[in-house]
Amino acid sequence: MNPVRINDSIEIGGGRMTLIGGPCVAESVELCLEVGRFLAGLCAELGIQYIFKASYDKANRSSNGSRRGPGMEKGLEILGEVKRTLHLPVITDVHESAEVKLAAGTVDLLQIPAFLCRQTDLLHAAGESGLPVNIKKGQFMAPEDMAGAVEKVRATGNDRVMLTERGTSFGYHNLVVDMRGLVTMRGFGVPVIFDATHSVQLPGGLGNASGGRREFVLPLARAALAVGIDALFAEVHPRPAEAWSDGPNSLDFAAARQLLIQGKAIHDLA
Repeated sequence: MNPVRINDSIEIGGGRMTLIGGPCVAESVELCLEVGRFLAGLCAELGIQYIFKASYDKANRSSNGSRRGPGMEKGLEILGEVKRTLHLPVITDVHESAEVKLAAGTVDLLQIPAFLCRQTDLLHAAGESGLPVNIKKGQFMAPEDMAGAVEKVRATGNDRVMLTERGTSFGYHNLVVDMRGLVTMRGFGVPVIFDATHSVQLPGGLGNASGGRREFVLPLARAALAVGIDALFAEVHPRPAEAWSDGPNSLDFAAARQLLIQGKAIHDLA
């Protein structure tokens, strides 16, 4: 295992439980600060490392009319404010090679969306930034095939790579999680993250938007933590029904607390 150092105080893969969490979209600075403060306080209480996550753009929405986010310029301003005000490391998605340099000037980690995990130019650009790179496993990818994505980043001389499991397509509008994949991907010598909320998504399940089965977040997270992971990923929103994206599978504050209390106990046992 090659642990990935995020900053002076956070290392993923070194044995401590880590949460990567926040609202799916950086809807406003007020929302991001509200979520960031809550999760930072909860993680400090439980002894969990915390990284704030939100996207400035959701480029792969189901419908042309879906809200994508504040855009790159405004979104990075919001993420920068979270970083400065709450003193938290932040991570966001990048979708094209041209976005990498701008995003890398604000955030501490770069995330490659699942649909783009085979995009060689994007992976090379992310690697060349020198920042840690979290690659989400494509819903269409076998776990063992993610070795190629890891090697594309490593080819730039950047060994700070992580992989995230977020479910695999199972027929139409459904995902399943094969827990064996967590072990397989850890075998590449990289930290492995489990995305507990996207794994219960129902892609396109609402016709013009994706649905979700929030009731399965906690059982799947418990299973992944028992198998052995290096970080947990969760989308958290104080009012999921109002979320711009992924509301059906986002957790409110009470559910996030339950997830982390139970998750920390299982992590420590495992």
